Amino acid sequence: MSTLRYSRDVTDPGIDCPTQFDRLEEGDEVGKVIVSEADLQARIADLGAAITADYQGRPPLLVGVLKGAFMFMSDLSRAIALPCEVDFMAVSSYGSATRTSGVVRIVKDLDIVLLDRHVLVVEDIVDSGLTLSYLQRYLLARQPASLEVCALLVKEGQQRTALDLRYVGFTIPADFVIGYGLDVAERYRNLPAIHAYDGPTD
Repeated sequence: MSTLRYSRDVTDPGIDCPTQFDRLEEGDEVGKVIVSEADLQARIADLGAAITADYQGRPPLLVGVLKGAFMFMSDLSRAIALPCEVDFMAVSSYGSATRTSGVVRIVKDLDIVLLDRHVLVVEDIVDSGLTLSYLQRYLLARQPASLEVCALLVKEGQQRTALDLRYVGFTIPADFVIGYGLDVAERYRNLPAIHAYDGPTD
C-alpha cells in the first residue's frame, strides 16, 4: 500500500481575494480566502483517487468527525470509487470558543461495530492534535483491522503531540479559519471556501 504524505502549502498571504459572493455573510469577520473552492475540490479529487487505489479489495469505513467535517466527508465519499460505508461521531473540545479547552468530550458515538474493519477517520482540521490523538486511541480500543486519518487541513507548527496522518489536504497558517464546514459559534459553515476569521478570538 502506498502512503500519501503530500500536503499543499497555502501559506502565501496573497492567495485569492474573496469576492462579495464568496462572503455570503455581511460584516468584517469573514477574512481573506485561505483555500479557494476550486482548490478544495481539486485536492479532494486527488485524495479520493489515492484512497481508492490504497483500499482496493478492502473498502473502508469512513468515520466523519462532526460537525466540521460534514462537507468534506460528503465530497470525499463521492470521490472514492469504492462501495465504502460511512458513520459519524461528534467530539467536542472547543464549544463556542475559538481556542480548544483541552478537554475532549464524546458527544455522539458510532453506530457501526469497528471490529476487523478498515477505518478511515475523516477530520476537517488538525490544530494541537490532542483531540485527534485521543480519538485514535479511543477507536483503536475497538480493534479495527486498520485505522488511518484523512485530514483536510493541518495548521502549520501547532501540533503538541506526534501524529501519523496518512492523507493531508492542505497545510495552512496558524490563523483561526472558517467556512466549508468550519464555524465560529455555528456561523459560517456554509461558506464554500476556507477563509481566515477576522472577528474576536477570545
